[in-house]
Amino acid sequence: MVNDCENYINFRKVAIIGCGFVGAASAFSLMQSGLFSEMVLIDSDRERAEGEALDISHGVAFAKPMKIYAGDYSDIDDASIIIITAGANQKPNETRLDLVKKNICIFESIIPEIKKRNFKGILLVVSNPVDILTTVALKLSGLPEHRVIGSGTVLDTARLKYEIGKHLDVDSRSVHAFIIGEHGDSEIAAFSSANVSGIKLDDFCEMRNHYNHKESQEIIANNVKNSAYEIISKKKATYFGIAMSVKRICEAIVRDEKSILPISAMMHGEYGISEIALSMPAIIGKQGFEGHVPIKLNEDEINKLQNSANILKNILND
Repeated sequence: MVNDCENYINFRKVAIIGCGFVGAASAFSLMQSGLFSEMVLIDSDRERAEGEALDISHGVAFAKPMKIYAGDYSDIDDASIIIITAGANQKPNETRLDLVKKNICIFESIIPEIKKRNFKGILLVVSNPVDILTTVALKLSGLPEHRVIGSGTVLDTARLKYEIGKHLDVDSRSVHAFIIGEHGDSEIAAFSSANVSGIKLDDFCEMRNHYNHKESQEIIANNVKNSAYEIISKKKATYFGIAMSVKRICEAIVRDEKSILPISAMMHGEYGISEIALSMPAIIGKQGFEGHVPIKLNEDEINKLQNSANILKNILND
C-alpha cells in the first residue's frame, strides 16, 4: 500500500487535535501504550504542539519506537483514529454544558478541515460536552455514524467501579456496572444491572455486611458525578483519568476487541430516545461503533435516561 491509495488507512497512526492538558496527557498515554508507531499533534498554537511532541518524544527510548511530531490537517488523511480534545477548559463552578457554545464554535472550524480530507478512519470526540459535540461532529462531518463516537461515560464508569470497589473492599476490575446518559450532571448510575463477578450488587453488598443499599448508592452516584468538580477545584483541570479512557477506547478499536464500553453514539429509538448522541454501552471494534448493548434498566432509570436525553436535545436546539 502507498499513501496516495484512495482507501489507505495507516492503522498504526493516530492524530490528536488539541494539545491542552487532555490532549497532551492522551498523547503521553498513547505513547506508552505501544498501540501506534506514528502520532501527529495538531493545535492552533503550533509551538505548543511542537513542544509537547518534543517532550513526549524524549520518553520513546523507554517505550516502543514511535514517530511523534507537530503537524497540520494535511497530516491526518491516513490516520486510523483522529482524537479531538480541542476546546475551552471547564472552570470551577462551570458545568460541562456551560461550554456548549464556545466549543461548538471551535468544532465549526475543526470538522470542516477534516471533511476536506479523504479520512477513512474513526473520529473520537473527547471535548466537552462530549455527547452534544459528538452529535455536532457527526452532522458537520458527514461521516457514517459508526465512525463518529465520543468518549462518553467511559471515565465516569471507571469512577463508578472504583467507588463500588472501595465501598466493598474488592478489586474494581471485578465490578460490572455502567454510568449511562449524559457525561455530566444528568448521568445515571445503572445500579439495577450492576453486579460483582456475576453476583447482583445488593447481594454482594450484604455478603460484605452492607445493608443500606439506597443510601450507599446515592452516596456513590454523587461521588462519581461530583468527582470532576472536586478535581477541578483542587488542581484546576482533569486530564489523567480521561487520557487513560482515551487509551482504552483506542485499544478496543486498534485491536478490534469488540469490547463493550459506554461510548457516546447516536440513538435511534432505544429506550424511546432518538436524534441525539448519548453515552450507552456499545460494542467497539475496528469499525468503531458496532451497536448498542441493551442492558436491563428499571423504570426509574429509563425515565432518568430519557430526561438526560431531553436536556441535551434542548440545549443543542437552543
